[in-house]
Formats: sequence, structure tokens, C-alpha cells
Amino acid sequence: MQVLLLDGFVAGFSQVMFALGIAFAIYSVLINSSFLILTGLALSDLLAYRRRVDFAGYDEWFLDPHTRGVSVLMPAYNESATIVQSVQAMTSLRYPDFEVVVIDDGSKDDTVAKMVAEFDMVEVPLVPGGRIATKGEVLSTWVSRRGSHNLALVAKGNGGKADALNAGINYSRKELVCMVDADSLLDPQALLDVARPFADDPGRVVASGGVVRVANGSRVQRGRVTDLRMPGGWLARIQVAEYLRAFLIGRAGWSRLGGLLIISGAFGLFRKDVLLEVDGLATDCIGEDAELVVRIHRMLGDEGRDADVVFVPEPVAWTEVPEDRAVLRKQRRRWHRGLTEIFVRHHRMLMRPRYGVIGMVTMPWFLFFELLAPIVEVFGLAYFVFLMVGLGLEHLFFPSWDVVNVPIVVLLLSASILFACFVTLVSLLAEEVSFRRYRGLPDLFRAMGAAVEENFGYRQINAWWRLGGIVEVLRRSRHDWGDMQRKGFGGT
Repeated sequence: MQVLLLDGFVAGFSQVMFALGIAFAIYSVLINSSFLILTGLALSDLLAYRRRVDFAGYDEWFLDPHTRGVSVLMPAYNESATIVQSVQAMTSLRYPDFEVVVIDDGSKDDTVAKMVAEFDMVEVPLVPGGRIATKGEVLSTWVSRRGSHNLALVAKGNGGKADALNAGINYSRKELVCMVDADSLLDPQALLDVARPFADDPGRVVASGGVVRVANGSRVQRGRVTDLRMPGGWLARIQVAEYLRAFLIGRAGWSRLGGLLIISGAFGLFRKDVLLEVDGLATDCIGEDAELVVRIHRMLGDEGRDADVVFVPEPVAWTEVPEDRAVLRKQRRRWHRGLTEIFVRHHRMLMRPRYGVIGMVTMPWFLFFELLAPIVEVFGLAYFVFLMVGLGLEHLFFPSWDVVNVPIVVLLLSASILFACFVTLVSLLAEEVSFRRYRGLPDLFRAMGAAVEENFGYRQINAWWRLGGIVEVLRRSRHDWGDMQRKGFGGT
């Protein structure tokens, strides 16, 4: 009798394990297939962009006196290590009509002092043109006495990055608003690249985003990346592969499909009137940049307006990524918490035809293959470990039972890892064929190595960190934006 009960238990347990294995297999097939489609769309978009760029006429456009003006907003909080180089890069951009507005969000270091001294700034009472409410009080406003640079500084009390950007929108004077991180470095032609869609289709385009690339380990001179090098640390190298995959494959593919959901806060361009319509960025959402784009899509859908949010695949912005594991953990947890909060706020957009591709395709995909991915990855890893341990116990105590199909489990795991490597290698190929920023075989081989080593340890711990972001939302924990300690860019 006991033997029959035990056999029944083992049979039921085997069925449960088999069903879980099938579920993980289906999930893996679906996410890999969707990435394959995105890869095809991204390559198509990249090829189309490369064909157009030769006939873009940037020189003529640069000389056009009717080009739409751009206000570049740079929120800064304790950015003393990089603020001078970043502002130097911004003020020397190649664009016919732009201004730079730095918003200091209550820095505790000497960010403001460095700005005032380096750019010969004088305090003047500027009048805001927008009425977006801000939490931090504006304490002073400054302008540079160097007449060739349209440079302003807004010093305010601490209210967070979104609050600083809202203050910047209020004090901006141009038709288009470009949001960048204070630690970002832009290529000289960055604004011409990212603003081009507004000139090509001014009636439809409401926002555009550019590529953000990793500058760690590279040589920087006067705010310009002059010698791009692959970072020496493995953590930064893996993030190079991540950024290339996310932008050259993920966002390029979604843009081609007409369903771009995210524009990086490190570099994005928006119509100012649209920002005022949606009351700027949300100050109570930790993923304020992505939430802004979703809210714009929601407004457009609710009002039945036909408009586009697009992606420009030119590598234009450079940033410093975390090389400390604790800082990176906070960043990834914060990003995923932001994504979770966005879905909590805007879940009514899911599967609603009025929101077009965003509601019917993009948001369901992000829900199942981005938001829920760390849950599946963590429990999938636990499932695999449990099966391997169970296999040893099974053969030790019950050699006649066959609960685990080892070849199938190993095959599925290997296929998932190989496909992840494939997608990253495709993004590296796209970079090498189109832009060739990394010179020489050693850097290329290091990047290829990062595409492989990412899947052994880093990917799993990253899933655990992201899972923590979901848990924070469920527990309604207090927002923690974190404080990344900058090392500063190399060079002069």
C-alpha cells in the first residue's frame, strides 16, 4: 500500500515538474521568437536610416535660419566630477538655435560653484514661461556672460530629477526640449541627428530618442569622446553589450513597428507644447522618463491624435555606467521598480485598440517579457537547480524512477543562452557594420566575450535585483533614487 501511494506521489510530482518544464519552454520560445522579430525590424530600420543619412543635407539644415530651436535641459545633483565637461560638450553642439539650461537640484557638493566659476556666470532674475508645479523652490537663476553661449543655471531646492526637469521646462525658451543627464556627453552633431525627425515630419513627430553608449575607459577631451575604448572591468564591459542590444535591437525594432514605449532620460527630445499638455514629468514615479512617454501615448490615444514617437539609431550620447556592484544593483532595482509603477498606473492601456500598437502589442510584450521576466528567470533557475538536485537523489534512492528528462532540460537551457548570445552578437555586428566606433580586433573580441560571459552569473543576479524592484512596489516601500558616485571621464 505504501509503495502504491509513493508511486502515485512520484507520478503526480513528475506531471507537475513536466508541466512546469513545458511552461518554461513555451515562455522561452515566445520571448526568443519575439526578439528574433525585433532583430529583423531593427536591422531593417538601421539599413533604412543608413540609406537616408547620406542625403540628409545636414550642412544646409545647419544654415537654415528657420530651424526649430532646442532647449537642452541638464538636471544635476552632486555632479561635480563631470559637470564641467558635460556642459562644455553641450555648449559646443552643432545646431543653429539652441540654449543649455542646467538645473541644480540642491546639490551638496560644489556643482554650482564650479559652474559659476568655469562659465563666468552672473545671477539674474529669469522669468519662467511655463506653469508646471514644482516641489523644490527655485533659489536663484544665473546666465553666462559669454555671449556666444546661451547658457543658464537654475538653482533650486532638492525635489528629485523629475522636479528639476519640470523647473527646466518652465524656464526653457525654445520650441523643442531636449532632456539629458548631467553626466552625459553628446557628439557634436547630436541635436542635428535627434531633431531631424521633427523637420522631416513636423506635424506628426512629438518625441524622439537617440542611442546612449558607454564611455567608461575612453579618452575624453573638452567634453568629447576622442578615443573610444572597451572598459577594463568586466562589469562595465557587460553593460556595453547590454546598451548596444537595448538600443540597436530593442528600441530600433519597436520604433520600426511604431510602438516605441521608452525614451532614455539620458537623451530625448520632445515638443514643449506636448510636455506642457501632460504637465511635465511625474515626480512620484521612479521611472519618470519612461512614464512620461507612456503618458504622452495615453493622451494621444484618449484624444484620438495621430502622432509618432521615434528612435534615431545614430550613436550620439555617452554616459558613465556603474562599475560598483552595489551601485549597479540599486540602479537595476530602481529601473524595474519604475517599470512596475508604470504598469500599475497605466494598466488600462493594455489591449485597448484606441492606443494602437502601444496598447495592443508593446505594452502586453513589456508586461510578459520585461516586467515578469525576472520572476520567470529566478524561478526557472530554481526549477533547474531543484531538478538537478532531485536527479541525484532519484538515482541514489530510487534508481528505477524517471522524474527528470535531463537532455530536454539541458537543451532548453542551452538554447536560451545561445539565443541571448546571438541577439547581442547581432547588435555588435550592427555596430561594426554601421558605425565602427570601436577600433581594432582586441576591443571587438572583448565585446564578443562580454556577450557570452553576461549569461553566466551576471544575467541571473541581475534578474534577482530586478525582482527586488517588483517586491518594493508590492510592499509600497519608500522611493530610493540612489546616489551613484561618479569617477569622472578620463582625459582633459
